[in-house]
Amino acid sequence: MPINYSDHQLKLSLKNSKVLIVDDQLLSLIVLKKILSEHFNVTTAGSGEEAIEICNAAVPDIILLDINMGGMSGIETCLKLKNNTETQDIPVIFVTSFENEERECWEAGAVDFIKKPINTETLFRRVRAHITLKLQHDLLNQKVFLDDLTKVFNRRYFDAHFSKMERSALREKVDYALLLIDIDYFKQYNDIYGHVQGDTVLNLVAQTITNSLQRPTDFVARYGGEEFVVVLPHTSTEGAICVADKIKKNIIDLKILHKYSEYGFVTISIGGSTLQPYESNKNTVQIADEKMYESKTQGRNKVCF
Repeated sequence: MPINYSDHQLKLSLKNSKVLIVDDQLLSLIVLKKILSEHFNVTTAGSGEEAIEICNAAVPDIILLDINMGGMSGIETCLKLKNNTETQDIPVIFVTSFENEERECWEAGAVDFIKKPINTETLFRRVRAHITLKLQHDLLNQKVFLDDLTKVFNRRYFDAHFSKMERSALREKVDYALLLIDIDYFKQYNDIYGHVQGDTVLNLVAQTITNSLQRPTDFVARYGGEEFVVVLPHTSTEGAICVADKIKKNIIDLKILHKYSEYGFVTISIGGSTLQPYESNKNTVQIADEKMYESKTQGRNKVCF
């Protein structure tokens, strides 16, 4: 059953939606951007290679993709996006002058195609329709995959996405890092201060972890109880340690009083691991869990890799 937005909410969401236009012809980019920029947040790319870089840095809500470009073609660009777990769900609308390319567009994973010369009204209405569908899909996913208490992703989301991200990292031969985070002495905190205050702490910790992450592809999920998991795609061990240290510092900077803790405040213990395909190290969750236990045994409020 579709989820209905209020008119105000839908207009606001559409205005903030990110549209990426990809074309190697400057005039086409100027024309398409002029048509859409008053309705959406528009970015442009002059090649398929540039489009891939933009999508890896900040995932757009929809892509308008020319088929015939120098270098990487539109079809090749689309296939590359669809083979990456971080970009595979971006709707792609092909822009083409040739009717005989229609089948190739569908097979590459497009949601629609628009023929040149461009009809301004058709372009706007099709882009708006597909972004609206995506907004509804994203909202439904939020309801299914968000933890009710902390509003970060839940264990179901992590389980559904982790294996896909791991396969993608192995296929592309890139590192990614995993952090398991546990709130120290949380049972004792609940015993001393009560479960209502404990829920407040869980919320504060979840939001602090979220605010410590810099890239849109990084995410945090509630792993269970007082444990959280952070996934950092395209991240080396050194980079993951920097993120973990930042999260640990930001939590202790909250200065949440905890009488049972030797530090006097709520702290966290972090265990991390990095998938490195060339070392055949696949059991990242187990390794991160062992490292988190090591952080506990070393006195808590520690980061271990």
